[in-house]
Amino acid sequence: MFGARRSGALAAAVAVVLAVAACGSGGSAGRSGPTLVIDSTFDLKTVDPAREYELTGQMLTHGMYETLLTFEGDDLGTPAPGLASAYELSPDARTLTLTLATGRVFSDGSPVTADDVVFSLQRVIGVKGNPSFLLDGVTVAKKDDSTVVLTSAEPNAALPYILPNPALSIVNSKVVTANGGTTDDKDGAEKFLNGTSAGSGPYMLKSLDVASQAVLARNPAYNGPAEPAYDTIVIRNVQAATQVLNVQKGDSQVALDLSGDQVSGLDQGKLTVTSGPSAYTIFLFLNQGADISTATSNQQYVSAVKKAIDYAGLLQVAGAGSVQPASMIPTMITGSLPAGEAPKQDLAGAAAALAASGVNGQTPKLAYPSDFTLLGLSFQTIAERLQSQLAAAGITVELAPAPVATELDNYRNGKEEMGLWYWGPDFPDPSNYLAFAPDGLIGKRANWPASAAPDIDRAAKAAASVVDPAERANLYQEFQRSLNAGGPFIPLVQPATNIVTAKSVTGAAYNPIWTLDLGAVGAAAGGQ
Repeated sequence: MFGARRSGALAAAVAVVLAVAACGSGGSAGRSGPTLVIDSTFDLKTVDPAREYELTGQMLTHGMYETLLTFEGDDLGTPAPGLASAYELSPDARTLTLTLATGRVFSDGSPVTADDVVFSLQRVIGVKGNPSFLLDGVTVAKKDDSTVVLTSAEPNAALPYILPNPALSIVNSKVVTANGGTTDDKDGAEKFLNGTSAGSGPYMLKSLDVASQAVLARNPAYNGPAEPAYDTIVIRNVQAATQVLNVQKGDSQVALDLSGDQVSGLDQGKLTVTSGPSAYTIFLFLNQGADISTATSNQQYVSAVKKAIDYAGLLQVAGAGSVQPASMIPTMITGSLPAGEAPKQDLAGAAAALAASGVNGQTPKLAYPSDFTLLGLSFQTIAERLQSQLAAAGITVELAPAPVATELDNYRNGKEEMGLWYWGPDFPDPSNYLAFAPDGLIGKRANWPASAAPDIDRAAKAAASVVDPAERANLYQEFQRSLNAGGPFIPLVQPATNIVTAKSVTGAAYNPIWTLDLGAVGAAAGGQ
């Protein structure tokens, strides 16, 4: 997939000219449209692009701002034009040159300039908020009025995939600067941006209460690829059980957080249910620290657990639309393994490995967040099913549930013997999954140093060092295969995402980064 975005051989500069469909629609001033009500479970803290990094914030920011590059629909394999019409990645992947689209304007009518781009990205870096890591080691400079250059200290082939993140939205630098914005940690514009947006996206912020609802209004100056369909969008913080009732009664037109069980009972003659696998990977890990557990750090014991799990049975728990990932990298991202390579239950093999481990009479604790659901899927339910499956293979584990706020510390500090958690991509590039390499972010949480798995460490470093798209994809697959064979991580389930809409709503497609593209949601003729 990566190769499709680049032309020429590795020795040549990589130039990508993106089809410019964005400019010249002439704005949407003067038209009127209906109101759309969306119910979602909030994790909202702010809509300041330089600081937001929660799912709700990503969705809202994407509706109000634009990025240099974007993704269309659920296609994460091809960066599409945003405020840049073309990009060129140098052969060593250290320099990314972007050409700005012409004629694009902010909501106040002023033009989007290279100075706005430089300010916006430098602000993300400088305020040191949650998304600042996206541009670690990257410097931003204006080459001329229509060209911006991003330079990476290390080869960074992932950068075109990182730029669509809504946290890297382009803001109106004059407006933000006039309201306390800076490109360092003295920035004081967050309060202003939580009351007024300063972007070029299809909608503008009308009001915001991070605990209850956000109201967006159509941007009359918007001249992007398609006119927004609604005059007003209201996004409400509603729990899933109430979302079911609201969308059935017509109190809302979109529900975003329903489980497979909840959508199975809906009248699909009146509502549209769009289901598919999410980009989340729910996984089990076994701590490799002998001081934490002599059982889970035993490689034969790890092998026994992998072979004892009934993966198909877990999918039944996860519900319709869920899939078994063959690797930690989910199915829609380059470097994932084909379904045929997914781990399989092998009870005879599990018994042999358990016997070879010499582990006897030990009962490791299986820790997980007891008060957390992911896309309607309870970790309590998955943990109970795992315990039952392992017991059937002669492996006894003790469930150790705890509130997420408590258990996160144990997980991050490497204290869990066995842990049940999930990973969602920060950006849709396989390099994001180097966290699972020995000495990677999650590898450290499993107390798994590079010295414990030199072959896997070499596989990870080989994948990270390559720029050529085809070779890169192959090496990331080899890294995933080595993880499956000898790593302490076990990919279990990619849970389903379900978007429920009234029949009057069109274009409500799931995106793993911003959940729903508000600008692409349309209204069917004659309906609201």
